[in-house]
Amino acid sequence: MHYLFESQNPALAQQTLGSVETLSFRGLGLTPIDCMVLSHVIRLCDTIKCLDLGGCCIQCEGLQRLGPVLHKCQELRLGYNNLGDSGVKLVSAALRNPDCKIQTLRLDSVGLTDSGAEDLVSTLSTKPSLTELYLAVNSLTDRCVPALRDLILTLPRLKRIMLWGNKFGPTGKKELRSLQEPRPGLTVIV
Repeated sequence: MHYLFESQNPALAQQTLGSVETLSFRGLGLTPIDCMVLSHVIRLCDTIKCLDLGGCCIQCEGLQRLGPVLHKCQELRLGYNNLGDSGVKLVSAALRNPDCKIQTLRLDSVGLTDSGAEDLVSTLSTKPSLTELYLAVNSLTDRCVPALRDLILTLPRLKRIMLWGNKFGPTGKKELRSLQEPRPGLTVIV
């Protein structure tokens, strides 16, 4: 990737990566410079079905550099990075791109709180193509249950939402599970 970036030869990069379907860097530590290089290369790709950046130690600075290209992926895996609410806001900005292709979004164990989740849910409610959402192992509480309920009821193609490992109380868990009843084919795991 660094070589393709340094060559500044778009034709070479396009020929090398033009139709790559999956880019996986799972578990590799990516610096902000690596993220800038990756962003440059992704910009030249035609389609990316899956971009897996799980556990890459990406923080907000790296995510800022990737932001302009995240919308090109159908499946975006950002779990197990220390993003926090501010990093998830950057993901929300990518989701607002009119050309956004994201259908599966993985934000497991990213340090998401209720306020960050409410902002994310507000953005996601305008993405009818979303089919899977992973928000497991974060710090979500019953406070964001109404927003999650509205999201689940708003997205007709949503098939799976993973919420286990959060801080929901018994009432919140029960309410979230009950949303499966009116939506056959929907899986809510709390």
